[in-house]
Amino acid sequence: MPCAQATTNGDLNLKTLSHSDKTAMKASEVRKGQVVVMDGTNFIVLDFAHRTPGNLRAFVQMKLRNLSSGSQVEKRFRSDEQLDVPYVEHRDFEYLYSQGDEHVFMDVENYDQLTFAESMVGDSMKYLLPNIRVQVTYIDNKATSIELPATVELVVTDTPPSIAGATATNQYKDATLETGLIVKVPPFIEVGTKIKVDTRSSEYLSRV
Repeated sequence: MPCAQATTNGDLNLKTLSHSDKTAMKASEVRKGQVVVMDGTNFIVLDFAHRTPGNLRAFVQMKLRNLSSGSQVEKRFRSDEQLDVPYVEHRDFEYLYSQGDEHVFMDVENYDQLTFAESMVGDSMKYLLPNIRVQVTYIDNKATSIELPATVELVVTDTPPSIAGATATNQYKDATLETGLIVKVPPFIEVGTKIKVDTRSSEYLSRV
């Protein structure tokens, strides 16, 4: 694939990458992380559940995020209801640095640097340090969202002192990490400790 020059809002100036066609998919076949189109707007599926209430027809309950506004909604679909699914491209990027509300990432394939606004990255910045890799989702040549790695490793910068006699199972405490993220950690975790955090739940996993 030829290299593309990128603008500061994440658009790709390359016509050969245009894929405006959409495919239809049953609601029961849609999975978490996929993008669907409703009323001309792209929504990413945050969560879903199949329901069969007694003798009623089965349906799918979805939690969705509007990729334009960031707002979240819950919507119910018939299991056999057809949903439009746009062409989606995923590209590997590396986080470089931030300036105010603008965050600079680099395409690891062609080294193009893109600047993403706060409205696109949102709370993801609480998990990112320079050189951490993410996946950027493109729809119709426009960057729409970023996907974090499943886990990240961050250093504790502030947490109360360990409590004598406390164990990992009977008491957790707050810890502020180097990105500003606050998580619950076992009592033996101290300032300066590097820990592994689940980016989906913000849960402490282990010391590193």
